[in-house]
Amino acid sequence: MGTPKPLILPWLVSQLDLGQLKGVAWLDESRTKFRIPWKHGLRQDAQMADFGIFQAWAEASGAYTPGKDKPDLSTWKRNFRSALNRKEVLRLAEDRSKDPFDPHKVYEFVTPGGARDFVHLDTSPDTNGKSSLSDHQEDLLELLDHMALGPLPDEGSSDLPIASDPSQPPLSPIVNNFPNPAPQENPLRQLLAEEQWEFEVTAFYRGRQVFQQTLFCPGGLRLVGSTSDNGTLPWQPVTLPDPEEFLTDRLVREYVRQVLKGLGKGLVLWRAGQCLWAQRLGHSHSFWALGEELLPDSGRGPDGEVPKDKNGVVFDLRPFVADLIAFMEGSRHSPRYTLWFCVGESWPQDQPWVKRLVMVKVVPTCLKELLEMAREGGASSLKTVDLHISNSQPISLTSDQYKACLQDLVEDMDFQATGET
Repeated sequence: MGTPKPLILPWLVSQLDLGQLKGVAWLDESRTKFRIPWKHGLRQDAQMADFGIFQAWAEASGAYTPGKDKPDLSTWKRNFRSALNRKEVLRLAEDRSKDPFDPHKVYEFVTPGGARDFVHLDTSPDTNGKSSLSDHQEDLLELLDHMALGPLPDEGSSDLPIASDPSQPPLSPIVNNFPNPAPQENPLRQLLAEEQWEFEVTAFYRGRQVFQQTLFCPGGLRLVGSTSDNGTLPWQPVTLPDPEEFLTDRLVREYVRQVLKGLGKGLVLWRAGQCLWAQRLGHSHSFWALGEELLPDSGRGPDGEVPKDKNGVVFDLRPFVADLIAFMEGSRHSPRYTLWFCVGESWPQDQPWVKRLVMVKVVPTCLKELLEMAREGGASSLKTVDLHISNSQPISLTSDQYKACLQDLVEDMDFQATGET
């Protein structure tokens, strides 16, 4: 029998009392609030000492053995955060993880006795009374994180540029002791990778569906009205059909043809970074809005007009993922992911959208799948959601694990946005 895994709250309080880990400290004499350093591993000034609390918990919980296992900073942090999030006696009081000089988080015991009651607190049920989850779920998460979910990294590459620290052994020699290591990363990153994106495109003429196709186009797509305008542009052309066989009214057919002709070289949509961008290359003005998958929200105005010959953001992945987490935590509103374009006319505000000549709906299938996984998981962490990634086997995640992966994505996107700024 191995050494039993410690309970995280007594263990954490002991570390706070010792005060030997960098940045880990009580913030009040009553031992109610404490701080945890929360530096992102991609920061240029990141050092191994900044991740001391996460590594210490990984060692104490048996998830990491120095000299035997490969260091995995993002997994250590994710497992630590997940363990704290399941304790209803703790709450995140302040999130200063984006502080450029001292990134950290402040946690607080919500019981009157503070840390004095930790012996009793950590044996209480987890959130919503799921006391059976704590150790078992963490073991499952560790098992998941050791699965190979993507191609091996290029030789010599590393996604964790840790600055040298004279007091700590460098990370790279430890990693290089393990030939061809399989990446240990958030599986959702592969689902959301730019090269994995596909779009379901549906076109309507006067409310009648005339076209639908699911396209794998990682470089983006270009809506055009004629194959003769395809040229050599980089985006994959999607040719909208001639209205002849769909519309009986001759005058309406002619109007639709004029709109399609005005598309010129196309209406372009592509993914770059954490955003979807759009641009029109022709004369036909186009307005866009996020709406439901079954119909656009015509009761309000458009979210914007697609700019001519310059890039415009039409979707930001970061708030979508943040809203998805809120939805899993009980928000009544599920995040929207369906883009609607009104081509050649103004947006049908307070008017039936079926009267517009050309409406195009674009659904990023990976975002639809993310929402379906959140709905299948529901509010219970005992349920599992199946993650289907191209060229890999389906993976089952508990709702807690899925939410932890989403939170990991938000942290990465926050860090990238801060760096771009």
